[in-house]
Order: sequence, then C-alpha cells, then structure tokens
Amino acid sequence: MAEAIQKKLKAEVEKFAQIQKDLSKSISAKQKLDTQLTENNIVKEELDMLDSANTIYKLIGPVLVKQDLDEAKATVAKRLEYISGELQRYDMLLKDMEKKSDQQREQGLAVGKA
Repeated sequence: MAEAIQKKLKAEVEKFAQIQKDLSKSISAKQKLDTQLTENNIVKEELDMLDSANTIYKLIGPVLVKQDLDEAKATVAKRLEYISGELQRYDMLLKDMEKKSDQQREQGLAVGKA
C-alpha cells in the first residue's frame, strides 16, 4: 500500500513540476511582450512628433526603405493592438495555469497525507 501511495505521490509531483515549467515559459513570453509593447509605444511617441515633411525609413533586411508617415503610424498602431491582445491572452492563460498549479499542489498534499 505504501508503494502505491508513493507512486501516486511521485506522479502528482511530476505533474506539478510540468505545470510550473509551463508557467515559467508563459511568464517569460509575457515579459517579452511587455518589452515589445514598451518599445512600440516609444516608436509611436516618436512618430507622433513628426510631420509629413520628415522622411521615414523602414529597415527591411540590410536595406533602409523610404516609408510614408501615415503608413508607419498605421503599422505601429496595428502592432500595438496585436501585442495588447496577446498580453490579455497571456494574463488569462497565467491565471488559469496558476489555478491549475494550486489545484495540483492540493492534490499532492492530499495524497501525501493519505
């Protein structure tokens, strides 16, 4: 009987460790999105200070290509919208994963007490 409990406890610990690993990966991905959001907000602020007399270039590979100001603003706005949506998705995902982690920890404690 003790061997069966030990096996079950080991399985619960492995599930918990996997959930923690997935949670860590998701947190890292969310941090990258936060960084991208900050960078794109800075670009938006810089573009908002310009007028149509300014020349804007976009880096495509090793080449700088002339770009229209309105097009650049639209691109940055779409990127900000996308990143914000992804951040909201990750927030919901992280809450769900934390809930699963708590549930798994409780299951492991219940098995350990048995």
